[in-house]
Amino acid sequence: MQSVAQALDWSLAAEVALRVVKIAVAIGVGVFLANVAVAFGAVRYVTWLAYPLTRPANLPREVGTAILTTTASTTAGYGMLAEFRDSGMLDDRATLVAVTINTFFGFAQHIFTFYGPVLIPILGLRVGLMYVGARAAIALGITLAGILAGALFLSERNVNPDAVPEELDAPDRESRPTREKIRGAATSTSKTLRRIVPRLAVVYALVTLLVETYDLAALTAAAEPLTTLLGLPGAAVPVVAVFAFDTTAGAVAIAPLVGEAFTPRQAVATMLIGGIVSFAVSTFKRSVPFQYGIWGASFGSKVVAVNTALKVVFIGGAVAVLLAP
Repeated sequence: MQSVAQALDWSLAAEVALRVVKIAVAIGVGVFLANVAVAFGAVRYVTWLAYPLTRPANLPREVGTAILTTTASTTAGYGMLAEFRDSGMLDDRATLVAVTINTFFGFAQHIFTFYGPVLIPILGLRVGLMYVGARAAIALGITLAGILAGALFLSERNVNPDAVPEELDAPDRESRPTREKIRGAATSTSKTLRRIVPRLAVVYALVTLLVETYDLAALTAAAEPLTTLLGLPGAAVPVVAVFAFDTTAGAVAIAPLVGEAFTPRQAVATMLIGGIVSFAVSTFKRSVPFQYGIWGASFGSKVVAVNTALKVVFIGGAVAVLLAP
């Protein structure tokens, strides 16, 4: 029995280590490339591309770099925003607005890596495009809500464009020798990783231990009254339960039922409800460790709360539109 327990302990430790290493690598590569772009002056052009987003939201142009970086790497984009907050460029309110604007750009990367090559072939062209279109509209709606929030609630008191991170603030950065630019980018990236990775390791270890101790599947019991209230077929309950834990498996489960138990609109609504129910699981298993690792527990809790609330509201609105008579 003791050897089995030791094996489980080593298995959990390996799982935590693998997750932390993957995120650390993603943050390291993304932030390093962003710092290199800064050192060589490319940021000037990137910030102009994001200017239509940052200007109406009353955010500094430099924040546009982090927003566009999110399209390639969510972890890198968040890491850059954390640097802006730590430097004093953004206060907590401005950072929350920037995180909210990030939503659509974080979604966009998944179109090419998951939705297009995996989900649409499973669901079929019609239902697949309806589902991806609904998710895109939800993400875009949240981003536009972030821009509106910035326009209404941010002012000069919430931002300090002069308080930029050290690498961005160096007046001679573009005139430095190439080797020195690369070295500076690596140093800045190292500082970011030293701040974030220890928190990631601790939080992921705690969450993994709790997941192994408690049965999170019981949380999907909320699906039955919700699907009944919305008038969805009885088959929606097991689909939602599967979809809440694995999007691909949920798509595989519902695909053969379209046209029999579900209309296309009901199928998309069911998958979106699976997304709502899954927040209880995914927030605990992934979002909390990631956000706490990036921001710390206090501000990380605010980011999780805002992200979850906005997603539930906008997904709920999309479901209402899909099931409207």
